[in-house]
Amino acid sequence: MTEMDEIARLRSALKTAPAPAPDPQAMARALAAARAEFAATSQETAPQPRQTRSKAPSFRRRLATLIGSADMLHSFPSLRPYYYGGASLAAVTLAVLSTGLHQRGLEGFLPPPPPAKTAQASQGAEIRSPAPALSDADQSGISLAESGPRPRRVVQQDTQALIAPAVRSETQRSLARQSEVRTQALLSKPALGAAACSTLAAGCEQGPPPRVAVGEFETRYAVDAEPAIAPPPPEARDRFEAPRQNPVKVTAEDPVSTFSVDVDTASYAFVRRALMAGRLPPKQAVRVEEMVNYFAYDYAPPEGAHPFAVHPVVMPTPWNPETRLLRIALQGAQITGPKPRSNLVFLIDISGSMQSADKLPLLINSLRMLLDRLAPEDTVGIVTYAGQAGVALEPTPVAEAGKIRRVLNSLMAGGSTAGAAGIEEAYALAEAAYIEDGVNRVILATDGDFNVGLTDREQLTGYVERKRDSGVMLSVLGFGQGNYNDALMQRLAQNGNGQAAYIDTLAEARKVLVEEASAALYPIAKDVKIQIEFNPAEIAEYRLIGYETRALAREDFNNDRVDAGEIGAGHRVTALYEITPVAAAGRRVDALRYGKKAPGAAREGELAFLKLRYKQPGADSSRLIERPITRADAQAATGEAQFAAAVAGFAELLRGGRYMEDYDFADVLAAAEAAKGPDRWGYRAEFLTLVRLADSAIP
Repeated sequence: MTEMDEIARLRSALKTAPAPAPDPQAMARALAAARAEFAATSQETAPQPRQTRSKAPSFRRRLATLIGSADMLHSFPSLRPYYYGGASLAAVTLAVLSTGLHQRGLEGFLPPPPPAKTAQASQGAEIRSPAPALSDADQSGISLAESGPRPRRVVQQDTQALIAPAVRSETQRSLARQSEVRTQALLSKPALGAAACSTLAAGCEQGPPPRVAVGEFETRYAVDAEPAIAPPPPEARDRFEAPRQNPVKVTAEDPVSTFSVDVDTASYAFVRRALMAGRLPPKQAVRVEEMVNYFAYDYAPPEGAHPFAVHPVVMPTPWNPETRLLRIALQGAQITGPKPRSNLVFLIDISGSMQSADKLPLLINSLRMLLDRLAPEDTVGIVTYAGQAGVALEPTPVAEAGKIRRVLNSLMAGGSTAGAAGIEEAYALAEAAYIEDGVNRVILATDGDFNVGLTDREQLTGYVERKRDSGVMLSVLGFGQGNYNDALMQRLAQNGNGQAAYIDTLAEARKVLVEEASAALYPIAKDVKIQIEFNPAEIAEYRLIGYETRALAREDFNNDRVDAGEIGAGHRVTALYEITPVAAAGRRVDALRYGKKAPGAAREGELAFLKLRYKQPGADSSRLIERPITRADAQAATGEAQFAAAVAGFAELLRGGRYMEDYDFADVLAAAEAAKGPDRWGYRAEFLTLVRLADSAIP
């Protein structure tokens, strides 16, 4: 019997056999089993609940963020290479992945579906992906049946359905936040630095790049991968006068030279600051006379009725063997009796330009040093100015130094600079506390950046000049760089019968306000003028080295109404002329064919004739000192004279070396080292360091 015959026999038996009686208990058990199986199947095939968005950026979010931030390329050209590179990489990745999606669906982008328990449960069931970050509307059409390989076109359509809604959503969110993202990204770029802070977020501080929230994860917009680009150096807005360098003059045509003495030292300190920073100073910032007079020299004290002694010396010129140097030295007398009482008004700039550490904080410490040098009966007042001027402290005896220090320590910088209003207030305060036969002085401490009120230099100096007649003098302490107005401060000090100094360190503050306090505060002579008449029979040419801003007309020498320089107690003044003897072969100017012949034997033995005028403090009439400069004054250069010549040569080289022949920094260094001599405070050793730095400094 075959298998088919057996099946037919069984079918026939089923048709003829009576139906079995139903078993109620069996039916109940079968129904319970069916319900349990149905419940289990329904639980296994139910859609998975929506998962919360992962903080790790998925491929969709990366692509959406990339597309949504494309608009930022117009604001950040430096990001374009990274954007285009990333876009290219994304395109290649999509192409590669599309070829394999028909084999593995969206594996790698979407979590895999849960495994099916039975064939019946999985057959025809719809597997929903827990795709993150999509709205309910966006989730329509993203169902994929697990039923084997699918055609390539269907897979691409499903991929577009998955990505396109996310791109639209992220693009809209990116556009909505575009302004914020641009600002934050700009602030995080290191190359933009302070410019971004000032234009986009006033008052911000440089630090780690900010973190910007995009969606529900964070993106750091700092361009760490870019090559470091050093920001350009800050624009130098320091202002200096640039007078024409003194020319060589022919004695037969113009034998008289007249100038006002100068005891300022601001130029040397500014030059030192530039060289210590590795760069050469601006040529117009170099004033030879201030470089030379920065140093103390061992000159003999005065004898007789005059408050200072005059010491002329003629010596060889280090840079030109055909010429000679005429050095004229003045040594002021020291105060031997009780010092006069002082009425000082500190006029302090607290504007916004004084915020840096080398300005207001250094200024406060400097004035505290000066306070320690004053006598208990001296008085100090404080006037401050920014957007407006005001009295911070009425004239107070130094015996109450604690009160004065508390006011100094409370000063803070901010606002614009109404310097003229401050000067007026300070003069009024000094005049109100005026001390007869005492020292009445305003000490202006500033960077010179006056930008509110009376800002014209001529008007400011005219006001100070008129106030000079009140008996109140004006000295200036300069601070800082970048917007340092040296030109204005020099004019104010010269017209205010005071001195100008530049404070770049506490050591310089100590030198000016402690070691040289007597010279800075107590004048022994005012309106000091020097006039030299050279003998054309002996001297063919001459040139005054420096003092360009102190030059006077010949007729000004005898005019007591013409202002000139002041000399303080113990002050030293040095001036240098380069002179060419008649017999020398190195004349710079040819003789005139039809010019006046120089007398052959006029005043034989006299090289020049020196005249000096000065006024005693409080006097209106000048006194005269005269003496010839003869061949007997020509002598071998002393160490002090050699060092002064080396400093002058150094300053001339910094100004361009127009008359320096082959003289260079190495020659300066050799001459200064040989003539260094005693150096109590180390200033001459510091000078040697500056010469070495200048030889390798950046122009």
